[in-house]
Formats: sequence, structure tokens, C-alpha cells
Amino acid sequence: MHRRANEILTRLEVQIDPRATLKTLSIAQRHMVAIARALAFDAQVVILDEPTAALSQHEILEFYHIVEHLKQDGKAILFISHKFDEIFELADYYTILRDGVYVSSGAISDITEERMVSMMVGRAISQTYPKVDCTPGETVLEVTDLCHPTEFAHISFRLRKGEILGFYGLVGAGRTELMQALSGVSRPSSGEIRLNGRTMRFHQPADAIRAGIVCVPEERQKQGAIIALPIAQNISLPQLSKLNPNGVLNDAREWRLADEYASRLQVKAFSWRQPVETLSGGNQQKVVIGKWLATQPEVIILDEPTKGIDIGSKAAVHQFMSELVSQGLAVIMVSSELPEVMGMADRIIVMHEGLMVAEYRAGEATAETIVSAASGIGQEAA
Repeated sequence: MHRRANEILTRLEVQIDPRATLKTLSIAQRHMVAIARALAFDAQVVILDEPTAALSQHEILEFYHIVEHLKQDGKAILFISHKFDEIFELADYYTILRDGVYVSSGAISDITEERMVSMMVGRAISQTYPKVDCTPGETVLEVTDLCHPTEFAHISFRLRKGEILGFYGLVGAGRTELMQALSGVSRPSSGEIRLNGRTMRFHQPADAIRAGIVCVPEERQKQGAIIALPIAQNISLPQLSKLNPNGVLNDAREWRLADEYASRLQVKAFSWRQPVETLSGGNQQKVVIGKWLATQPEVIILDEPTKGIDIGSKAAVHQFMSELVSQGLAVIMVSSELPEVMGMADRIIVMHEGLMVAEYRAGEATAETIVSAASGIGQEAA
């Protein structure tokens, strides 16, 4: 078995010990092992779904070499990617899907990057996103030259009260990792975070929460809620010490808090004692948002706030976001849905491979311009 594995890895010109365990390998090496496994089964079709999202530039170049090796061996490759440079580097033919519907296909030599962007964007932005006529107030959050060893670099921006700041980018752009640094989940290597003029040093999420910055994470079931617990307990979790100053659980206080925020967000449940896992995705998201709003933050970060929820719940979340900014709260919204970003944000920051590559005020940029920036097109010229 080891000899066979070594033969395949050698064919791919990959230096990996076949006796090594996967947990000791880098993400790039794990990708190589997955490809080697496909070859071990003599696969004639290899599907690669966003394979370079978590790879460094050097690892990406190595991966290109592997793909070319597969092509020379006569393998048919389905390469799924949002990165235009990869598509034009590796593909012979393209197929574009939008919202699960076939749009176009043809030879790579017959299409330009700009045309491909236009086909991907497709339709006009919906006018159904609720926007309030709110003049942003003073700066509440200022980030200066924030860097992380591997995820992002030289991030600088300001966020004002009563403002929605949108972050857009493709897979691997570093948006979520930036939000983790702002909310104390990870620690930046350099740079400065200032909240109301005071320099912040977050060693853990509790530090950010106490300061007034909270984050509704992308993975609500894994990171945002304890889904086996009731709605009331989830909403009250960050407030346990305040609700129970003597160390004795006070059910009445917990219930009042849950009732206030679950009702405010129109969570649909037969009781606040209902386990979160029994709710729809949209109502689960409302519970997570309510939990953090109950801490009365100054800045709320919403990472993919409408991911995986129904249209009605999306509209409710959008409406509530507008209400928050009208009350003076500062909102950061990370979204991979371009219509949502363009429809809700007052300003849009575009990230590509860990860098800020563009910033637009609402209405300044077209969908094509934003997608082009997120894909790295024209970045060198900028």
C-alpha cells in the first residue's frame, strides 16, 4: 500500500511521506493527497471545487503544475473557481452558472474577463432592500494598517455611527478572518484598532464584547448558538453575570430579556423555551442576532447575515439592519451576495487575497466594477 501511494505521489512530483498522517500536512498537501487518491482509483474525471481558496501563492503555483500533469495524463477536469486568473490560466472551456441556472459556455479563447464578469453578474440590483435616510454620525471604530501573518495585510478604514459598511470579496479574500481579528477571536500581528478614540487590545472575544464590539458569525449553528439549548438561554448567555449577580439563576430576568429581543426580532416559536435546533434557519439567525444585541453593543459585525435563510427571513433581517442604523448603531456587514451588499451598504470595501483593493460609496460603482475588483482584475493598474 505504501509503495503504491509513493508511486502515485512520485508521478505527481509531490514530496509527501505516504506514512504521514493527514493532520500533520498543510492544506495544500491535503489537496495533493486527495488528487493522488483519485488517481489511485484510476478516475477519468476529476472535480476540483475552489481548490486554491486556502492556499498561498507559492502553493497555488505548485497546484497549477499538478493540474497540468493531470491534463497531460488525459484526465478530464471540472475546475470550479471564482478566480478569473485561474480560469484563464488552466481552463480550455468555460461554463457559467448563475443562481443555479445555465448562462453560457464556450472556448476560453473566445471570451474576455470583462465579458465573463458581466455574465456572472447578470441581473440588475433589486430595489426591495429597505434603506433609511440616515446621516452617519461620528467615527466609532477606526482600524489602521491592521495585519495578520497569513490572512490579511494593511487594512485601514473608519466606521461611523448610523452606518452600514459592507465588505465584499470572493472565497479566500480574508473578510471573515479580518472580522475575527476585530472581534477578538484572533490576534493581529500589527496595526491598531481604536474604539471611540481608545486603542483596543483584544486577547479573546470577551474583551471585544466588553468594549462594545460583537460578531454574528457565518456558521450560526457551530459558532453562533448552542442549538440544543432553549431560545431564552441562548439570548441570555452573554449576560449571565448581569442577570444573576449573586450566582443564582434568575429565570424571571432571563425570560424578560429573551422576550424583549426575541419579540423585537419577531422570532417565530411556540415558546422561548423551545430549543434553537427546532427553529428554521431564519429564526435561528434572529436568535443569534438578538443574543448579541442584548449586550447593547456599539458595533455589530454581521458575517453572511442571510446565508441559508428564506426570502422572508432575509427581508426581516434587512429591515432590522435599517432599524439598527436609524438608532445610531454602527454595522459591518460581510456578504458574498452582491445585490445584498449594493442594496444595504452605505459604503463598500472590496477585498482580494487579504488586501483592500477598492472602496466605494453607495451608488458609485456598478456590479461589474465590484466583481472585477474582487477578482483582482485591474488591480495592478490601480
